[in-house]
Amino acid sequence: MSELKLRLARERRFLVLLGLICLALIGGALFMQHVLGEMPCPLCILQRYALLLIAVFAFLAAAMPGKRSITLFEVLVVLSALGGVAAAGNHAWVLAHPLSSCGVDTLQPIVDGLPLAKWLPQVFEVQGFCTTPYPPVLGLSLAQWALLAFVLTLLLVPLGVIHNRRRAVS
Repeated sequence: MSELKLRLARERRFLVLLGLICLALIGGALFMQHVLGEMPCPLCILQRYALLLIAVFAFLAAAMPGKRSITLFEVLVVLSALGGVAAAGNHAWVLAHPLSSCGVDTLQPIVDGLPLAKWLPQVFEVQGFCTTPYPPVLGLSLAQWALLAFVLTLLLVPLGVIHNRRRAVS
């Protein structure tokens, strides 16, 4: 197998792992919602959308035959992570400033109007407020953990591409 094929295989494995981690994070959010009673706010739901998009695009990238098609879907992964950074960053800010609001009056009808909220309301329907202080996990709020995950995705995907592609050309 050529050097480029070996490197693309490693990149594909990383993308599958990234997709599985995103699905696990959504699963954790659903556990917290349905078992622990922590209701999702509009920004939580937007973060779920970002995680789902990252997972879908990562799996599609891993299934692509060539480096150009893989790169196209990796760009979509990065764009989805940017959306996640915006939602999680805003949510972390709102939690740090509890007198502010996430704009539930304006965000909720928009988020609940998205197709997945109609098809899977138990997963994608707004049921809570952004300012609800749930207990931290290992010292960080869920929004801070999500922000960390999105930032890591935003950094690691392009770095992995640069590392794999630069080395394969040399």
